[in-house]
Amino acid sequence: MASVSFNRKRAKLKQVLGIRARLALLAVILVAPLMLERIRSLEDTRTRQIAQATAEFNTVARHSADAQREVISSVETILKSEAFIRASAGGVSKSCDVLRASLPSNLPWIRTLLIAGADGRIQCATNNMYVGLDLSDRPYFQQAQTSGRFVLSDFILSRPAQTPTVMAVYPVSAFSGTSDAVVLATVNLDWMSKVMNNLGGRAGITAVLVDSAGTVLAAPADQHSAVGRPLDNMPLMSAIADRALRSDQDEGSLSFLAADGSRRAVSYIRISGTNARLIASIDEDKVSAAVNRDIRTAYLQLGFVVVFVLLGALIAAEKLVINPIEMLADMAKRLGEGDLSARAARNRLPAEFVPLARAFNAMAAQLSQRERELIASNDRLTVMASIDMLSGLNNRRGFQSRLDFEWMRAQQYGSDLALLMIDVDHFKLFNDTYGHLEGDSCLTRLGESLSGIAADTMGFAARYGGEEFCLLLPNTDVNRAVEIGEQVRGAVLRLCLPHITSAHMIVTVSIGVAAAKPNEALRPGDLIEAADAALYAAKHRGRNKVVEHGVQATETGAADMMMAG
Repeated sequence: MASVSFNRKRAKLKQVLGIRARLALLAVILVAPLMLERIRSLEDTRTRQIAQATAEFNTVARHSADAQREVISSVETILKSEAFIRASAGGVSKSCDVLRASLPSNLPWIRTLLIAGADGRIQCATNNMYVGLDLSDRPYFQQAQTSGRFVLSDFILSRPAQTPTVMAVYPVSAFSGTSDAVVLATVNLDWMSKVMNNLGGRAGITAVLVDSAGTVLAAPADQHSAVGRPLDNMPLMSAIADRALRSDQDEGSLSFLAADGSRRAVSYIRISGTNARLIASIDEDKVSAAVNRDIRTAYLQLGFVVVFVLLGALIAAEKLVINPIEMLADMAKRLGEGDLSARAARNRLPAEFVPLARAFNAMAAQLSQRERELIASNDRLTVMASIDMLSGLNNRRGFQSRLDFEWMRAQQYGSDLALLMIDVDHFKLFNDTYGHLEGDSCLTRLGESLSGIAADTMGFAARYGGEEFCLLLPNTDVNRAVEIGEQVRGAVLRLCLPHITSAHMIVTVSIGVAAAKPNEALRPGDLIEAADAALYAAKHRGRNKVVEHGVQATETGAADMMMAG
C-alpha cells in the first residue's frame, strides 16, 4: 500500500512539474517584473495628476470667488449711489424719478432697483409691480435698518414674480443719519451662475455658491438644477455642508472618504462682505479616471500575457491528440442526445483520426435517414387520427384542437367566433330504411357540401360524431352565422337525397347557431353548449330549422345563454 501511494504522489508531481508548467513559470518570471514596474509608474502618475488637478481647480475657484465679489461689489456701489441720492434729494418724488432712470444696462445681474420707506413699504421701483409691497417682515430689511450697512439676503422667491433671487439692501441712514428709507436691488441668480461657468463641464467636479442657510444660489450650467436646493440634499456636498457653513475662516479645505468609497477633496471660500460661500468638490477617482483605466489595462495585459503563454504550451501538447478525441467524444454525445445533424469535420483532424471520423459520419447519416422516415410516418398517423375517413372532414379531435386555437386568437384580437352544430334529421330511420351503406353515402355527400361551404366562408368543418357535423366560423357574428346556417340547410335540400320516412321526403338537417366574443369569463365549452342547446331547439320546433343562441358572460363570471326570439 505504501508503494502504491508513493507512486501516485510521484505521478502527480510529474504532472505538476511537466514541461508545460515549466515553460509557463519561466514566462511569468520574465514578464511579470516588467508589467509590475509599469503599474508602479502609472500609480505615481495618478498621484501627481490628482495633486495638479486639485491645485489648478483651487486657483480657478478663487478666481470665480473674486468674480462673484465683483458682482456683489458692483451691486453695493449702485445701492450706495441711490442711497446718497435719496439722502440728498430730500423727497420721495425726486429720488424716485432718479431711481427709474438710473438702472445701469451694463449690469444685467441687477433685475430691479427699489426704495422702501422706514415702514418697509416700497415707495418706488424700476418695475412698478413691486410698488406698495410690504418688506417690513423680511429679515434682510430689518438687518439693514439695525446694522446701518450693506446686507445681502439668503435665497428667496420674489413675491410678485415668484422668481428665485437674493436681495441686496443698503440703508439711506448711512448718509442721512435717520432711518427714513432703504435702497434695495433684486439680483439675477442666472448671471451669478454664468460667472461660475468656468467651473463647469469638468468630470468629477462640483461647484456651487450657497447662502448662510446652505441654499444653493448659483451653479455652473451643467449643475444648474441644484439652484434653490439645500446643500444637505446634494450627495457630494452633504458631508461637508455643516463644517463649511459654520467655519469662521474665509477659506478652507478638507479631504474625506465618501459613502461610496471614493476620495473627495473640498474647498470653500467666503464672498467678502456677505455670508455667501463658494464650495467646490473634486472626485479624485473621476479626475484620475484615465490613469485608472491605464492601470487596469496594465493588469489586464499582464494577465493576458500569462494566459497567452499558458495557452501556447497547452496547444502545442494537445492539438494532435486531445482535441481530436474531444471532438469525436462530443459528436458521440450529441448523437446520444438525439442531435443527428452532428458530423465530424475531417479537415480539422490528423490523418490518423480520419477513418474513425468517416465511420461516425456514416452512422450519423443512417440514423438521420431513419429518423426522417419515422417523422414522416408519425405525420401520416397524426393526419389519419384527425380525419374522419367517411366524410373527409376533420373528426372531433381535430375540431376540438381548432376550436381551442380559434378561441385563443379571437380573445387576443377581440373578434367574434360562431359555431354551427348540424344534425341529420331522422338519420336512424334513414339507416333502417336504406341500410348502412346508403347511410354512409349520405354522410359522405353531406361532408362534401359542408366542406365547400367551409371553403367559401373561411370556416372549419368537422364531423362531430355519428350524424352530427359542425362548422366553426372565425370573425363571424351571430347574424352572419345564421345566414351561413341557412346556406347549409339549403345546400342539403338541393342534394335531394330521398328519405321517405321524413315529412319532407328528402334528407334535411337541423342547425343550432351560437356566437360569442371570447373573454376570460367564457370558455370554449360554453360555445359548444349554446350551439347544442340551439340544435335541440331546432329539432323541438319541427326540424329542418336554423335556431340561434346568444352567449355572454354574466356578472358572476359564468356563461349565460339566451334563446333568440
